[in-house]
Amino acid sequence: MLRYLVQVVENLLTTGILTALLFAAPCRGGEAEKPEAARKRKTRALWGCAAGTAAALVLAVLRRTTALISRGFFNLWILSFAIVFGVIYILFQWGILRKPLRKPAFLQRRPAPGVFGYVSALLPAALLFYALPTIFLYPSEFVLAGESVFSTDFLFKLIGFAGGLAAVFIIGFALYKTGRETPELFLKVILTIALLANIFSQAIVIVQFLLARRMIPMIRWLFRLIVAATGHNAVFFYGFMALGLSLPVAVFAKSFKPLPACNNPAERRKLRASRRVNRRMCLTVTAGFALSVFLLTFVKGYITREVVLSPAEPMTLAGDEIIIPITQVEDGHLHRFVYTASDNTEVRFIVIKKNAAAYGVGLDACDICGPTGYYERKNEVICRLCDVVMNISTIGFSGGCNPVPLAYALRDGSMIIETANLEKEKTRFK
Repeated sequence: MLRYLVQVVENLLTTGILTALLFAAPCRGGEAEKPEAARKRKTRALWGCAAGTAAALVLAVLRRTTALISRGFFNLWILSFAIVFGVIYILFQWGILRKPLRKPAFLQRRPAPGVFGYVSALLPAALLFYALPTIFLYPSEFVLAGESVFSTDFLFKLIGFAGGLAAVFIIGFALYKTGRETPELFLKVILTIALLANIFSQAIVIVQFLLARRMIPMIRWLFRLIVAATGHNAVFFYGFMALGLSLPVAVFAKSFKPLPACNNPAERRKLRASRRVNRRMCLTVTAGFALSVFLLTFVKGYITREVVLSPAEPMTLAGDEIIIPITQVEDGHLHRFVYTASDNTEVRFIVIKKNAAAYGVGLDACDICGPTGYYERKNEVICRLCDVVMNISTIGFSGGCNPVPLAYALRDGSMIIETANLEKEKTRFK
């Protein structure tokens, strides 16, 4: 659950912040924007968000079901368009492109918006089209082969995923509300800085892809810039949050200024109520950012910590057989053993008592995650790589992330495992 909560917030929050700022953005070029024009601009932006989300969903399905999609080339084109739209948006925002550009001939007689109207829709569409496919692919990891959707593990993953989406949406909505109350010039400056930072980040991804494919020559200073930028992704992420946090700080401070002169008590009460709502939105944004920092520091460190496998337990090797006393493994806990193969490869296997008459015996590896191993936590057996909780009753059977089954026999109060079966599987541990 925590894994998907962290991943959704980490991969989507910057896009959510930038989208919220775009919706709250002031009029272009310092010109007064009529309410009707502002409403149309936001409607176009909403349509752009819907189109970007739908396109991202289609792309995610194609990535999952076909081999026709090259993620690198798709990202190259998406980010290139996003950079162009971002630059045009900034130029319009600051009035550098004051005169509307000429519309294409086929739109001359149609009631279509100008270039700024199209860019207002295409920019958030491009941002979402780039960020959402990865998010949409997370649910495909919830259920592995042989598992059921009717399980607590699936439910917890779904809760974490939905919780991450809800957190980003709430933060974005509260930031949008806060941005509407921010002084126009200040908001324009913050939005411009955010767009430029995002453009720089997108350009780094493009150049990194081109260098990796040898489509541009290797330049020393450019390579060093890429290494420095990719090594400081956390700085970029927290810098984005700092930009977003400057809005509620400004609005919260503004809400304590003396009220202007009012014509009647009702108008004064309305202003006070409006300020209370603004403070709540500011506190929501602040709390959301604080939660995000907590998730991406303490919680992420907790879930990504390296789990140390328990040491191997003693066993008896008699000829071609491994002998383990039943009394050693009948406590219902996970027991790990290591057999040194003929080529000195250490082959690990685990044993756990499932019920009064059966034991789960398998390699300390699976067909999906490889030899990463399993560990016990709160009477549960968990894959160290993917953090999937094993159904103890299915250990000893193939499928999903279950340990690779290992044949055994019970004789004279001992468990007998043939070394030949371990020799066959030694390549898994190389």
